Amino acid sequence: MSVYTSVGRDELTAWLAPLAVGPLEDFAGIAAGMQNSNYFVTAGGERRVLTLFEHLAPHDLKFYLALQDHLALRGIPCPRPLATGDGHYWRPLAGKPAALFTCLPGACIEAPTPAHCRALGEMLARLHLAGADFPAPLPNPCGAPWREATGRALAPLLTADERGRLLAELDFQAAQDYSGLPRGIVHGDLFRDNALWQDDRLGGVLDFYFAGEDCLLFDLAVAANDWCADDASLRAMVAGYGARRPLLAAEATAWPAMRRAAALRFWLLRLEVRHHPRPGSVVTIKDPDHFGDLLQRLRLAPDELPR
Repeated sequence: MSVYTSVGRDELTAWLAPLAVGPLEDFAGIAAGMQNSNYFVTAGGERRVLTLFEHLAPHDLKFYLALQDHLALRGIPCPRPLATGDGHYWRPLAGKPAALFTCLPGACIEAPTPAHCRALGEMLARLHLAGADFPAPLPNPCGAPWREATGRALAPLLTADERGRLLAELDFQAAQDYSGLPRGIVHGDLFRDNALWQDDRLGGVLDFYFAGEDCLLFDLAVAANDWCADDASLRAMVAGYGARRPLLAAEATAWPAMRRAAALRFWLLRLEVRHHPRPGSVVTIKDPDHFGDLLQRLRLAPDELPR
């Protein structure tokens, strides 16, 4: 989350009125993440989160908001959008589509334990099961076609070493056949800064704006690449996930390549921000080399799926 679009107090007051949340008391920008503009908004004695969507089309936004409502109704602790009296979840604000969400309890953690990783894995499996009956999901916006197109477009901008590693990985991924793996709705971005904790209890899952239909194993690989710093944490996450949705033998076979696909996705996303930055008043820029280095490690020393 970042702040690319500034909002004035008077226009926010007017925008909040149809939601009947009470008088605006305070609001402040949230400086984290990379994609949308976010504010904490306190009105009527309750704090909520306002998101202004910087680049989502209305059709896509309708999917993301409906998905969060769907998951929340099925017990997944995710932000739920507030609706106006006539049923609208989003309306224009400062020239951008905007929505107001419930604010979940807890805080992010920087150094998760194996217990955190197990709980996170179990929650991810619950999310996959809860999304199984969601109608007509959009495809993963950063799925294989995006990775191929974005990688080829970025390659000429990179150093010779980066370009060589990137093109080799694109060729490797193009040769993989993931078509037989279970598919469904994936979160797509379940990093440590998108989960809220109250001690060891997972209190919330945030930021569904990279969600879409893809291999469920891809989602587990995304989470493992960010959360699991050692073998014990990885075993715990996979065990937690498998306790809710047992993994298939084909998924175990695909795991090393899928972890590379997940690392590639975030390397590309951060390279894109580095080489094509967007202006903003409070913007977080994340180092792409972290995932470039991880991808290289996974290529040279692939990890088998713990069973």
